[in-house]
Amino acid sequence: MKEKKEKTESVMADSKPTHLAFGKGNFTIMLAGVALIIIGFIIMSLDKEEFGFGFMGLTLGPIVAFSGFMIEFYALLKKKS
Repeated sequence: MKEKKEKTESVMADSKPTHLAFGKGNFTIMLAGVALIIIGFIIMSLDKEEFGFGFMGLTLGPIVAFSGFMIEFYALLKKKS
């Protein structure tokens, strides 16, 4: 019984604490990207033209949403900070 307890304690002592894959900076950038994506979709929905075929629905909203997706891509590839 004592041998098993010692073995368990040595395994626990050897294990390192787990670390998150992303740092605080990464999560902050991710939140900014999500906010831009949401704002882009809101802009697209605010277009007053029929079926959203105006400037806001076809140009401005998609550019803002795409920018948000690019920021998300950057946040995923950025080294942990």
